Amino acid sequence: MLAQLKRERDPQAARILANSTMAAWSESHSPTVDLLMQWSAKAAAEKRNAAALDFIDQAITLKPDFVGAWNQRATLHFTMGNYKKSVSDIERVLKLEPRHFGALAGLAGILTERGSKQAALHAWERYLDIYPADREAQEIVSKLSEELAGQRT
Repeated sequence: MLAQLKRERDPQAARILANSTMAAWSESHSPTVDLLMQWSAKAAAEKRNAAALDFIDQAITLKPDFVGAWNQRATLHFTMGNYKKSVSDIERVLKLEPRHFGALAGLAGILTERGSKQAALHAWERYLDIYPADREAQEIVSKLSEELAGQRT
């Protein structure tokens, strides 16, 4: 699917491929881990973050190579404002799956928010190398490039 995503130029068709890819990364192939992930998502939706973290930590303990759990925990840490922990989990996601464009987008967002625009641009460029038809990401890269070019003059 990732090879197709890289070649797809139609944004709508690419989004379908991207959603399918993200869904595949969210499949643990373990009923226990899947249940823990569901409980974590439900707890997070109810703003019971401690419980959500506990469930997801248990999922990671049971299946430490499951990219979906690390990504979900990174997202939870981000929503809680724990950017350092989020970045740490994103790094683990990218170690397990270097083409995880969702994690790259999350990393780019954190870097932008932290004022590291050059590093954010690099993350967005990596993202677009995997998912080139994402028009929103293209616009972000264009704006960041212009901003950085303007700072150099």
